[in-house]
Amino acid sequence: MIACLPVLGTMEVNCYAWIDEETGHGFLIDPGAQGKDLAEHCRNQGWIIERILLTHGHFDHIGGIADFRKEFDVPVWIHREGEAYLTRPALNLSSVFGQEITVRDARYFRHGDLIALDARPSRALRVIHTPGHTPDSVLLYDEERGTAFSGDTVFRGAHGNDQLPGGDGVRLLQSIRRRVLTLPEETKLYPGHGEETSVGAEKPLYVPIN
Repeated sequence: MIACLPVLGTMEVNCYAWIDEETGHGFLIDPGAQGKDLAEHCRNQGWIIERILLTHGHFDHIGGIADFRKEFDVPVWIHREGEAYLTRPALNLSSVFGQEITVRDARYFRHGDLIALDARPSRALRVIHTPGHTPDSVLLYDEERGTAFSGDTVFRGAHGNDQLPGGDGVRLLQSIRRRVLTLPEETKLYPGHGEETSVGAEKPLYVPIN
């Protein structure tokens, strides 16, 4: 199951719990704020969170990690290109809002990696690297269920901002066309902000590469 858990810090962000209903184990994706509340909700639901997975390293997607980990000591995973974002508040933009958010003990995945549940290894998310919004941006794709967490790469009717530090508009459009819109059209996309969409719904907005 997928539970959308909107959190409100400096801005509202969609945090997601990706849970295997058979075991109650799962991953927490992009806990951007209210980490203590997220931990309490997971506890009340009986969920066992094995890992925190990040679609990218901006402050509004990582700000709840410290408080969540005070309650649950779980590892944090991000694309290798995200290390600088986790360790530099100016780059992850938290310093712009008078904060100093860092995560210093992350683990790293790469494009194509399968992140499997310890409790049920047949259930996994595949890492699809989609640089452009940031160099470390990824989709986390559940091929079995036809869903993907798209972070700030693709929203409903829009794509991510490419004007922030590390952003690249050309790479972003290439990522969308080559790695997002090539997924099955029925694939549901769960973005970092706003409502869910699908590959098929977004495809007409982009001119294919010849």
